[in-house]
Amino acid sequence: MNTTHKILYQDSRDMGSISPNSVDLMITSPPYPMIEMWDGIFSQQNPDIKEALKNKNEDIVFELMHKELDKVWSEVYRVLKVGGIACINIGDATRTLNETFQIYPNHARILNYCLNLGFHALPSILWVKETNSPNKFMGSGMLPVGAYVTLEHEHILILRKNDKRNFEAKEEKIRRLQSAFFWEERNIWFSDKWRDIKGALQKLNHEKLRERSGAYPLELVYRLINMFSIYRDIILDPFLGTGTTTLGAMISGRNSIGIEIDNNFDNIIKKRINEITPFSKERNLERLNAHLEFIKNHNKEIKYKSSHYKFDVKTRQEKEMKFYHITNIHQVENNIFETRYEETNLIT
Repeated sequence: MNTTHKILYQDSRDMGSISPNSVDLMITSPPYPMIEMWDGIFSQQNPDIKEALKNKNEDIVFELMHKELDKVWSEVYRVLKVGGIACINIGDATRTLNETFQIYPNHARILNYCLNLGFHALPSILWVKETNSPNKFMGSGMLPVGAYVTLEHEHILILRKNDKRNFEAKEEKIRRLQSAFFWEERNIWFSDKWRDIKGALQKLNHEKLRERSGAYPLELVYRLINMFSIYRDIILDPFLGTGTTTLGAMISGRNSIGIEIDNNFDNIIKKRINEITPFSKERNLERLNAHLEFIKNHNKEIKYKSSHYKFDVKTRQEKEMKFYHITNIHQVENNIFETRYEETNLIT
């Protein structure tokens, strides 16, 4: 099996190079409106934002920043196939502008716009990051009513373009069966609260880049890819940053397109690509061994057996599962990579 991964350094508000109805899954974490580290980027996209920030017109700033993101969500809707899924990792923001402290509900603003585009909302996920220590809080200490609840979660919005995806071609049906996940993984992954994924280190230490990235953990994107796509699907990230979605697609056996406006990320992305090969097999073996441990400790009758690995599985839908790990990543052109795989058979 081979997959192809393209990195496009361009403005994601115009995805004219991507055909309509061609993408199976979109996963991204955009710049968060009203978070100060993103003020410069939004101001470059629309000078009115810089002026509104200067005048401390908080409601105008919030809306203008989201209008720039709206252009991206419109393009995502255009390029997704019918039944395609969009996963948007977004945090709300707290900020004091014009001497008024308040929360800015980014997730609600994005959800409202996407519903008006025609997306159907599916149950979303709260990613509980718990990055704040127990003694950290906002506001006036122990005195009511001036202390504020700390934000220790982000939202993963899950949206579908129109109707449920159909798998009609025989080859596509086979790929779907081979892309199944384990019963016990399903019970963790499809919870609406994720507490087991830690936030990613975001300090960049690069003189040409902003001080921090908006990177989410590789495990988060890997999980979403396996939940909402099948082998050789096309995964899109319009805010690629340090390349996490591309890496997740590679180790999951999917194709990908990543868009990033700042080409200073190029060396970081390529360095991460060069280091990902051994991790793909390690992650597969981790999942396989975790399943064997689950079966070992499962005290109920097991009726089914894996066709390829000959171990027990909980349901009929798991029988045809296959795991593929990276054997080689070849740079075909400057920003196009071909990834080759073989089936993971060894269980240690």
